[in-house]
Amino acid sequence: MATSSTATASLHLLLPASRRRQRHLLIPRASAHSESPAVDRRRFIAHTAAAAAAAPLVLPRWTPVARADDAPALSEWERVYLPIDPGVVLLDIAFVPDEPSHGFLLGTRQTILETKDGGNTWFPRSIPSAEDEDFNYRFNSVSFKGKEGWIIGKPAILLHTSDAGESWERIPLSAQLPGNMVYIKATGEQSAEMVTDEGAIYVTSNRGYNWKAAVQETVSATLNRTVSSGISGASYYTGTFNTVNRSPDGRYVAVSSRGNFYLTWEPGQPFWQPHNRAVARRIQNMGWRADGGLWLLVRGGGLFLSKGTGITEDFEEVQVQSRGFGILDVGYRSQDEAWAAGGSGVLLKTTNGGKSWVRDKAADNIAANLYSVKFLDNTKGFVLGNDGVLLRYLG
Repeated sequence: MATSSTATASLHLLLPASRRRQRHLLIPRASAHSESPAVDRRRFIAHTAAAAAAAPLVLPRWTPVARADDAPALSEWERVYLPIDPGVVLLDIAFVPDEPSHGFLLGTRQTILETKDGGNTWFPRSIPSAEDEDFNYRFNSVSFKGKEGWIIGKPAILLHTSDAGESWERIPLSAQLPGNMVYIKATGEQSAEMVTDEGAIYVTSNRGYNWKAAVQETVSATLNRTVSSGISGASYYTGTFNTVNRSPDGRYVAVSSRGNFYLTWEPGQPFWQPHNRAVARRIQNMGWRADGGLWLLVRGGGLFLSKGTGITEDFEEVQVQSRGFGILDVGYRSQDEAWAAGGSGVLLKTTNGGKSWVRDKAADNIAANLYSVKFLDNTKGFVLGNDGVLLRYLG
């Protein structure tokens, strides 16, 4: 046996006999052709590693908790990929009430898509009457009542169907129409309500061949009268709306193009009613809650809710995790649940009517601005964005 060092030998003599026998088992014997101590150590480490690898793996009796910043998958939404160019901005969506799986999706660059499976798959829809002229239409709004439907766009174009979109006819429009059509609502048989970005509201009851004005003047004319004397920033009004939203009972709320005040209209009123904004930042968008109150979005990601229901100028801010990106739209699925969407894939959810919101971090990976949240009923919802981004609600 090779001679050990003095220190090792001294330690060996101090150990009891039983421990000495165990120690002999742990210290490898050197042969007559002994290798260097470094080689022995390497061999010992290799043997130890091999033994450890052969040993069964015992897991601790606990499950690690996911970190707060681990982004979960979209549990309530899925992205639907569309057969369109990436640069298309999606603007509106509607389904045929008599055929719940049949719907239409509109956007820029003359985009009209159709689905017959509830929005799982979409295919381009060609409408010859909308392709006769050399225009690149921006289709702004679509609406159905029964099997009767309407589509409007810019430059001025109005399409009507009475057979759930199987065929469409183009309705002629007056060249004196004030402003661009931005919204249309099917209200009954051969009947619809249309709004322009200058505040004109028209109604028809004969398939769009005749229209009757529901307000007596445009918003510009209203603001030039004494009724606007108390409205801050009215002198800067350029005459167009930035956004307009309609409540289920026919009331409208619209935001001025500069975002410095807003306007409301109720059926039977002869004029739009202007209102001062109750917040310091410019208004981005406004709309109606499920309980009849108003929500208000400001530039920079702020969200406000009106106190009580109905039309008011009294709002209070709600804290949201917008990461500094603007929130662009809010859609209510029910009285308590709503979703908000905005720039750079911001997607927020509330389950208490808007009092508190949580951010869906999985949407952070969507490289697009989300412009519109549409719930057609409590089971069918969509989020529309730029670059052809469409999210479908799964529930």
